[in-house]
Order: sequence, then structure tokens, then C-alpha cells
Amino acid sequence: MDYILVVTIAIVIFSLVFDFINGFHDTANAVATAVSTRALTPRTAIMLAAVMNFIGALTFTGVAGTITKDIVDPFKLENGLIVVLSAILAAIIWNLVTWLYGIPSSSSHALIGAIAGAAIASQRSFDVLHYQGFTKIIIVLLLSPLIAFCVGFCIYSIVKVVFKNANLTKTNRNFRFFQIFTASLQSFSHGTNDAQKSMGIITLALIVANLQHGPSVEPQLWVKVACATAMGLGTAIGGWKIIKTVGGNIMKIRPANGAAADLSSALTIFVASSLHFPLSTTHVVSSSILGVGASNRIKGVKWTTAQRMIITWVITLPISALLAAIVYFIVNFFFNLI
Repeated sequence: MDYILVVTIAIVIFSLVFDFINGFHDTANAVATAVSTRALTPRTAIMLAAVMNFIGALTFTGVAGTITKDIVDPFKLENGLIVVLSAILAAIIWNLVTWLYGIPSSSSHALIGAIAGAAIASQRSFDVLHYQGFTKIIIVLLLSPLIAFCVGFCIYSIVKVVFKNANLTKTNRNFRFFQIFTASLQSFSHGTNDAQKSMGIITLALIVANLQHGPSVEPQLWVKVACATAMGLGTAIGGWKIIKTVGGNIMKIRPANGAAADLSSALTIFVASSLHFPLSTTHVVSSSILGVGASNRIKGVKWTTAQRMIITWVITLPISALLAAIVYFIVNFFFNLI
């Protein structure tokens, strides 16, 4: 079998594995608050997230285009297939390590850092990067948690004023019902952003391998369906460790808190997806919960857990870039031997 075809098939397989891992690593965030407030049982919440993620993944493709063309130029990337293969392998390794220890890392940071690291290693130069596109992505990754925090703070501040004199038991019951809607909305928004990243990687590989032609970087239909299915299956199979960390370890969550946090993160992700920006859903969900918690009672937020998350988020980009560079040299050495 042709070398180019073998590597391309490997990239497709590993990209779908990445999406599957993303399903149980990141997608659990979308329903963490609904489970913590007992608005939904874990089983129901996970199945709801799986279905809504699948639908969301098929609805938007703008983020996929950003991953394909804004970090490096797919039409000019030398040794591109090895670069893409190394990037996806490095991102998978980092995701598995952080999942194993229950750390809410970011698949987005891991993948974007890995693409950049492998590309730089292949050219031995930073000039391979699309500075304008890459810088734009990094700025959005940095700003999105702050925006989600502010949105969460504002929305819950409004909720407190509106329901100030309401009956607590009745209000909690109503918010539990509302959380079914907000959890669905957040799962859908997650699919519009996170599933796109693997679509972008596969499309990048197809262009480099000359299996997709022309200036268009739109993912092919089979790529959309395959990535949406992989993420949906990953969501359906796991995610309990991340649910526990995101849901209960940041603050004690009540139905009103959960609904406000879900709505805040869904709005933030929707806006980013509409503007074709990849962001970290883990960042956004956790920051929304922090914003709601700070609005509710600053002392009630477990800042030590938040601090641990922030440290992990900060190191993900450089570590995944370095890891991808190492994987690139290993994979390239291996293929030079055969």
C-alpha cells in the first residue's frame, strides 16, 4: 500500500480516537453541573450530552476551517503528513495522561500546541506558523475563560435579584427543570466547537496528501459524520472523573447556580463557534462556575481546585508543543528507516 495512503489512514484513525477521548475527557463538562445539582442522573445526562454533541458537531464547521488553515498553511507544509500524525499522537498522549489523573486539561490547547510544535520541528523554524492566525487563536484561548467568568458573574447576579424573594424549594425545583434545557444547550454548543478540531486535522491531512483539492477547507461529509459519531460514542462511554472535578470540587452547586453556569458557558461557546474560533470548553465551563460562585459567595468557591486547573491549563500548550516535536523526530526517524 502507498506510503501516503497508509499515513493518511493512520491520521484519520488517530483523529477519531482523539475525538472519542475528547468525548469522555471534555464533553462530561457540559453536564457536570446538571449531575451535581441532581437535575439529571449521570446516565441520563451522559446520553443527553452524547446526542446533543452529535447534532452540534454536524451543524457548524467554521472552527474546523480555522484548525486546518490558520495555524500552518496546509498547501505549503513540507513533510506535512508526518507533522499532522505527530501532532495528533502528542495531543492524545497528553489527553490520556490528564484524564488518568482526573485533571480538567484542555484538548484544544493540547491539539493547537501540538500542531505548532510538530510544524516548528519539521522546518526547524518558527516561520512555518501563520503568525496572524495562530496569535488570534491564542488570544481567544486566553480571553475566553475571563469572558466566561464575567458572563457567569453577571447572569447569576441577575438571577439573585429576580428571585430574591422567591420560595427556595419551588425555585430550586423549577431551576432543575430549566437545567435540562441548559445542559442540552451546552452539550450542543460543545459539539459546535470541540468536534470541529478533529475534522480540521483530518481535512489538513487530506489536503497535504492531495486527496482534497482546491482552495476550500470545508470538511467532507464523511469526515463530519465520522467525527460527530466518535465524539458521541466517547461521551456515552465515560467521563465520571471529570464530572466530579468540574461539578463539585469548585463550589457547592445548587440548581440556580448550575443553570446560570450552563447558560453562561453555552453562550460563550456559541459566540466563539459563530466567529470560527476554537476555544477550550473545559476553560469556559470551569470559569463560568467560578464566576457564578464568586457572584454567589466568594468564600464558597474552592480556589485551590481552580488554582490547580489554571496551572495545568498554562502548561498544556508548551508541553504539548514540546511533546509533539519529540514525537515528530521519532516518527520521522522511523519512516526514514523503512
